[in-house]
Amino acid sequence: MATHTGSARLTTRAAAEAYVGGVCFKLGPPRLIGAELEWLTRTRDGGRPGPEEFAAALGPHAPTTIAPDSPALPLPGGSVVTLEPGGQIELSSAPMAAADDLCAALDADTEQLRGLLAGAGIAVDDGAADRDRPAHRILPAPRYRAMQRRFDSIGPYGRLMMCNTTATQVSVDAGADTAEVAARWRALYAIGPALLAAFACSPRLHGIPPGDWASQRMRTWFELDRGRTEPPALTDPIGDYARWAVEAPVLCVRGGCADRGDDWSLPVDASFANWIAGDLDAVIGRRPGWSDLDYHLTTLFPPVRAVGHLEVRYLDAQPGGRWRVPIAAVDALLGDPETVAEATALAAATADRWRCAAEFGLRETELRTAAVELLELAASRSRWLASELEAAVHRCRRGRTVTEEGDR
Repeated sequence: MATHTGSARLTTRAAAEAYVGGVCFKLGPPRLIGAELEWLTRTRDGGRPGPEEFAAALGPHAPTTIAPDSPALPLPGGSVVTLEPGGQIELSSAPMAAADDLCAALDADTEQLRGLLAGAGIAVDDGAADRDRPAHRILPAPRYRAMQRRFDSIGPYGRLMMCNTTATQVSVDAGADTAEVAARWRALYAIGPALLAAFACSPRLHGIPPGDWASQRMRTWFELDRGRTEPPALTDPIGDYARWAVEAPVLCVRGGCADRGDDWSLPVDASFANWIAGDLDAVIGRRPGWSDLDYHLTTLFPPVRAVGHLEVRYLDAQPGGRWRVPIAAVDALLGDPETVAEATALAAATADRWRCAAEFGLRETELRTAAVELLELAASRSRWLASELEAAVHRCRRGRTVTEEGDR
C-alpha cells in the first residue's frame, strides 16, 4: 500500500476520507494476481514453536518481526515468509500475470518452506483451525499485545482468530477506472458468501463457544470486533470504504498513548474520526498524522479489504494442495467484465448471507446452488485447472466439504 510522505497532522475528516479513497483503490488495467497461504505449525511434541526456533529454521528468509537483523529474503519463487501471532507460518507471493504461474511459484516455495521447517523439527499442519491446542500468542510485539487486549475485552473470538486459524487469501487488481473498480468490488462481495460456503473446512476449533459452524474460522472474524470486520456499504465502493475506514474503531496507537509507555492499547472505545476531531487529545496526547492513518488501515479486516489492490479474506485454508482451486475460481470469475457481471448476477440472492454461509455452509440450499453455479461458470472460463473446478462443482452439488471428499 502506498503511503503519505508528509509529516503534517490530519486536520479534517474529509481529508482523511479523500486519502483513503486514493490510497486503497489504485487504478490501472487489471492484470496481476497474488495469494497468501497460511499453515498451523507444531513441534515434535505437538507444542508451538517459539520465535527463536523459527528464526533458526528460516535463516535469511526469517521475517524481521522475529529476527530484526534478517535480510528477510524471498524464497526462490518470490514468496515472502511472515509469522502470525500464534506461530502460523505464511507465504505471501509476488504478484504475477497468470494464476498458473502464481501457483507454480507457490508450489515451489511451499516445498522449500516445509523443508526448512522440517530440518528444525517443525511440522506444518494443513488445517484451517487448530482443534487441539488452546490459543496462545508467541509474538510479543506491542501491536499484538494491544490487539489481544482489545479483542479479549469483547470475547474469546479475537484470541482464537489470532492464534488458531489460517486462511487462503487472494489478491487482484482493483480496476482500470472507478466503474470497473465498483464492478469488481461488488462482485467479490456478491460471490463471497457462496465461495465461503464452497470452501469452508473448519468445523472444529479448540476453545470456541458452543455452536456447529461450517467455518469456525470465519465465525471468529465476524464476532471479534464488528466495527472493523463487518462488510462496509457497497453503494459507492470507494467513498463508502473511505467513510467506513474512518469510522472504524482505533485498535492501537503506535508508540503508546500519553504516559502509557510501550503499551499501544487505547483505553477507550473511539473511532479514527474521533481522533481527528480532537476527542482523544487527553488520552493520546496528540492528533493523528498521515502515518497513523496508514497504520489504522492495516488494522481493518473486512471480508474484502482494499489495500491498493483488492484482498479476498473469506476463504479457509485448504488441505493439501487444494488451495489452487479457490485461487483459480477467483481468477476465472474476475477474468473479464462480462464474467464479472454474470458472476455478480448469479450470486445476487445470497450476496449478504455472510453469517449463514459461515454457519451452515453447503447445508443451506440457496448457498449450495449459488456455489455450484459460480464454480460452473469459473470452470467454463478458466484457462487452467478446469477439471479441478469441475470436481469442486460435483462436490458442492452433493453438499460435501473439501475435508469430507476432496476435489479429485
